[in-house]
Amino acid sequence: MSFDVDVTVRRGEGQIAACFATGPGATVLFGPSGVGKTTILQMVAGLVRPDTGHVRVAGETLFDAATRIDIRPEHRRIGYVFQEPRLFPHRRVAANLRYGMGRGGSDWDGVIAMLGIGHLLDRWPRSLSGGEARRVAIGRALLSNPRVLLLDEPLSSLDRARRGDILNALEAVRDQSGIPILMVTHDPEEAERIATAIVRL
Repeated sequence: MSFDVDVTVRRGEGQIAACFATGPGATVLFGPSGVGKTTILQMVAGLVRPDTGHVRVAGETLFDAATRIDIRPEHRRIGYVFQEPRLFPHRRVAANLRYGMGRGGSDWDGVIAMLGIGHLLDRWPRSLSGGEARRVAIGRALLSNPRVLLLDEPLSSLDRARRGDILNALEAVRDQSGIPILMVTHDPEEAERIATAIVRL
């Protein structure tokens, strides 16, 4: 089981809740804006603490309200790609990628080839297109040697051609890396193309 999530959290007058258990591949949280998809992703990452429930990822309990388990975000071994690439502007692409490298066998050559970013290594982030920056951000997350990869609307604000590039890259990550993916989107085309399991919210 890649993801076993059963969580609730109160937000203002409302409550955000999710319950799903999915296997290997890519799980997509799908639904309109404002239903809490990003908050659920943040609960899995440890950036938001659930009020009740549990989060189990790849067989390990990261959070359990009943037994008071709450692994700190930096110890969860999660690669998180935000809606914006968040690259360091003062570091070239190669240095941005190396910043994310973790111990334990990060496959530099494999990740670079899989994402098609070898020609970008000497570039500055400000010179990258939106799609190129997203691929670098995904590469940095993968090189951190994560247990799982979380993607928050990774195609937002990209034009159709750039979206196609990123979808191709995500399919490669899903099929070649073996790392479970939890992805947020409100776009049905993205969900259908990437998902091995869809959680509708």
